[in-house]
Amino acid sequence: MSIFDVARVLLWLLAGLISLSFSLGNARIWTSISTGFFLVFISEGYLVAPWVQNGTIMAMHSVVGIIAVLAITFGFMEYYVFSRTLEAVGEKRVVYVTTALVLVAALAFLLVNVAPRPATVRNFRIIENAIWAATALINIDLLRRIYRQVRGTPIAPGFLGFIVGFVCIFLWRGSMLYLQVYSFDDEARALGLGVPDAFPVRVALSATTNRVASVLSSLSVGGVFVYLARTLR
Repeated sequence: MSIFDVARVLLWLLAGLISLSFSLGNARIWTSISTGFFLVFISEGYLVAPWVQNGTIMAMHSVVGIIAVLAITFGFMEYYVFSRTLEAVGEKRVVYVTTALVLVAALAFLLVNVAPRPATVRNFRIIENAIWAATALINIDLLRRIYRQVRGTPIAPGFLGFIVGFVCIFLWRGSMLYLQVYSFDDEARALGLGVPDAFPVRVALSATTNRVASVLSSLSVGGVFVYLARTLR
């Protein structure tokens, strides 16, 4: 557990709480987005709980991360439609209940299967990072489209901030995915799957990018929600 890990978890906790409180006081259209960003904190929580070695719990963190980015992406898709039609349907509680049911179903799936071994937990994390990296690009394009629709309004800078945040998220998740796919990560070394020291420069560059981008992404997301809360109150 490094200082970057602790900073990442604490900053995502702060960003998650800010986004969740923002959602509670604003229109339903923000609910999926805010809920997803709060779940990011839960998905990263294992970094400050090194005593948790249960394979099911470790895998669940990655599943929560996947659900988080899917909720965020769905929320931005909803907002894009709203920016074109000005129609928003549904209730906040539906979003909360649906998210909770999906989380319970995912946990039930893990519990009825064999407890994941370390290699399986690593596979879950690879899948999580792959989905995050791919959807980050989708969200960047969605946010660009939304910005074009709301350009000139007080909230427009917020969507530019989200674009910056997802660029950082892409670098964060993409750099870790690179390390995992080529077995350059610490978990691969522990499992005897790769030789991380074979390419020290690129490994060090990717690891540094991962740490810095993870912190910058949480700062940018938290900052955007602070800006939006002040703008929309």
